[in-house]
Amino acid sequence: MTALRRRTFAAALAAAPLLGLAACADEGTASSSSPVGSDASDGGAAGTRTVSTVKGDVEVPADPQRIVVLNYALAGYLFDLDLPVAATTTEAAEVDGSFSEFWGDAPTRAGTQMLSWSSDGFDLEAVLGMEPDLIVAGGWGFPYFQADKAYEDLSAIAPTVLVDKALTSWREQFSFLAEQVFDRKETLDELVAAYEDRLAEVKAAITLPPQPISLLYVTGEGTPFVFLEDFVPAEFEGLGFEIDPIASTHELEPYTAGGDSAELSTENLGQLVTSPTVFVCGFNQDTFTVEELGRRAVWKDLPAFQDGHAYDLPYWASRHDYDEALALLDLLQETFAG
Repeated sequence: MTALRRRTFAAALAAAPLLGLAACADEGTASSSSPVGSDASDGGAAGTRTVSTVKGDVEVPADPQRIVVLNYALAGYLFDLDLPVAATTTEAAEVDGSFSEFWGDAPTRAGTQMLSWSSDGFDLEAVLGMEPDLIVAGGWGFPYFQADKAYEDLSAIAPTVLVDKALTSWREQFSFLAEQVFDRKETLDELVAAYEDRLAEVKAAITLPPQPISLLYVTGEGTPFVFLEDFVPAEFEGLGFEIDPIASTHELEPYTAGGDSAELSTENLGQLVTSPTVFVCGFNQDTFTVEELGRRAVWKDLPAFQDGHAYDLPYWASRHDYDEALALLDLLQETFAG
């Protein structure tokens, strides 16, 4: 970080309660911005690139050496691109953090540190202490809200790229980061080609269960949500699964503006989820297994539970990155190998 940038942030830190961001806001609270084109071009200054983001054009280092990622769900892309991630935030606010099993030894090789954060916002002093030359933030959900609120403060620490929350698939997020921010299109193409090969391999190896299927979330309190069709993981349709259009057929509203699922009452669960096959995952964490739900009223009477075609999914299967997409393919092959 330049001395001028450090002085600017230090002055701001002393002058304002930067850490007092609005608490407990959900992802729908943040103001919605229209997606901005993400074309990157050579910047005017040597050693920089201009990246067009939802916050406007940002000058980023062409060869960053210390990147801080303020959304755990985005860090995997940077490890896949073999970029120097100095630190990433924990997966959720106010929890102890650990590196994803899918990152392998990449965090160790990069010397990556884990940064804690809270429902009030990021620890800006800790971010400053990492001496980043680039900050990557945004993406889905609460991390986007916090980064949007703290954007000016983050930009005073280092150039900050906010990944638009409108990029809702791993392909969109990975493409933006690899092609526009880091100029790693060749690596991206190789990784996507490997994914496509794996998708074709799994498709040829499995026997589909009865169709159509439904995908459900269950919160820690036991509240069910049904995925909106546009947010069902692409791997399912890519493998030939047919999605039961429960949400669109019954005009269900997302639980929050831009949300990926609609809440169901206990009554609606029994009336609407009639698909012969059901997949269930936790909401932001593993919650209830199919076996546990099968001992509960209403759930046990669903056709998929009655006929033995209800299946567990890990919580990360919903908002997954590239590595988790491959892991999801592995899981589906293991479950439905012919």
